[in-house]
Amino acid sequence: MRTSLVLLSARLLDPVTGRYLPHTALAATGGHITALGDDSGIRALADASTTVIDLKGAVVTPGLVDGHIHPVSGAERTHGLDLSGCTDVPQVREALARAVRELAPGAWLHGWGLDPNVFAGHPVETAPFDAVLDGVPALLLLFDAHSTLASRRALELAGVDGPRTFDQATAEVVCDAGGRPTGLLLEDAACELVERVAPRPSRQERRDRLAAALRAMSAAGLTGGHVMDAGGDSLAFYGELDAAGELPLRLRVAPWCRPGTDADGVRALIAGQGQGGRLWRTAGVKIFMDGTIDNGTAWLEQPDCHGESRQAFWPDPEEYTRVVGQLHRAGVPVATHAIGDAAVRHVLDAVEKARGGGGPTGPVAAGAPVRHRVEHIETVPDDTLRRFAELGVVASMQPTHCCDFTRADHTDNWSLRLGEERAARAWRCRDLYDSGAVVVLGSDWPIAPYPPLGVMAGARHRRPTRDLTRPPHGPDQVLTALQALQGMTVNAAWAAGEEHHAGRIQVGHRADLTVLPDDPLTTKATELPELPVLLTVVDGKSTHRDPSV
Repeated sequence: MRTSLVLLSARLLDPVTGRYLPHTALAATGGHITALGDDSGIRALADASTTVIDLKGAVVTPGLVDGHIHPVSGAERTHGLDLSGCTDVPQVREALARAVRELAPGAWLHGWGLDPNVFAGHPVETAPFDAVLDGVPALLLLFDAHSTLASRRALELAGVDGPRTFDQATAEVVCDAGGRPTGLLLEDAACELVERVAPRPSRQERRDRLAAALRAMSAAGLTGGHVMDAGGDSLAFYGELDAAGELPLRLRVAPWCRPGTDADGVRALIAGQGQGGRLWRTAGVKIFMDGTIDNGTAWLEQPDCHGESRQAFWPDPEEYTRVVGQLHRAGVPVATHAIGDAAVRHVLDAVEKARGGGGPTGPVAAGAPVRHRVEHIETVPDDTLRRFAELGVVASMQPTHCCDFTRADHTDNWSLRLGEERAARAWRCRDLYDSGAVVVLGSDWPIAPYPPLGVMAGARHRRPTRDLTRPPHGPDQVLTALQALQGMTVNAAWAAGEEHHAGRIQVGHRADLTVLPDDPLTTKATELPELPVLLTVVDGKSTHRDPSV
């Protein structure tokens, strides 16, 4: 087989040691690294069909992988009015007014990225915007993607005029004392009441948006992502893009399992494992144990300051435990959204019980080892930390959520709800790392921006990205530069059971690589997001190449 790619004059960075390899060049064939050596020796492996790139001393890292991302839903949800830059109600009102002036009569207004902190402690509801949205059907997605504000007209069109009950215990149509909806819809089941009557883009539009989002991710240096949903046309889109040679990231997809999923549904999730193509496959199942702290739907051991966040997403948490046991026995890894301390504890208990019931069996177990994960882990007590390493459970975390949605002085909505003691335990990335847990970093895009250099930077400085002069939230929880790099390379590979062929620059490993002009380990954390990405390589092929290389 002919050599497809040769990189010369490179500094090859090992994410385990933090040191450069003694080699200056590499060759890739058939999607894998096939040789490491000096420039002259590796150049000799090239022929007329080989892509040869002189990197002139640039730094090559193993490909950066986002440990928690939602490409399809993110591409759809980030289309419309971007409200993420608004910091108070008047700014939101002004942005909505501008958008309304440009709307065609009867058209829906879609907004996204709304931060509940703009309400400054007042109820999150549509009342402040009723005048500007008078007669306008509007859906405003809050930044956590677990809650939406629906205008009066949107509620009317959907026939939502009072409270509802749902299989999801934390889902709610929030109503005032008179039983009238305030506009706030909590969790998917409630949000879907209105979303299903809103006009949707065509299938081709959705596919095009996804393709554009994935190209942008590649340009930002991502070579892969752990995808935490698979609804609607998602798998079909990945398959189509892959078959057309237009999938620029390697994707590992975990379909959802929700409350109410019966035995046949769980068996279908098990049977669907391993489906995929050249650059994507289903691997694992995503389950929610709670909602979010910001909207009062997390599961806390003690309620928040409003008396909320008192219950699990599953009406019967023991049913979740039974499902985890069934998936574990089938060799299927489970990634569980667990934000509150009670939710995290229950997940760890469930995994411990599943492991005590015997190891995985069945066809899935013949492949990668079963490594369960907890996603988010926003606040946990000391006695929970050690259990991650003891049980081999991956800690999947998104440090930029702490950077951009909380404040060091604890005056933000998240911190106020929790109180000082629990707010001081925010995103314990370093404590988990030091306890021996495998910490994987991600963005949770579209909740936070996907550029991986920004995610690693946030893990190192924990400051608001809009104002890096402000103090960090929990400076004792910063990761070192090497730990942050590991969180998006070798640790991501371990979490996926792929450590023997991914995450490092070694012969036999995948040729998934990210190339930067300077060393990400010595670049200041506050300057890291500004480093240009010179080259992104997936499966031995360039998916992004800066004109300078």
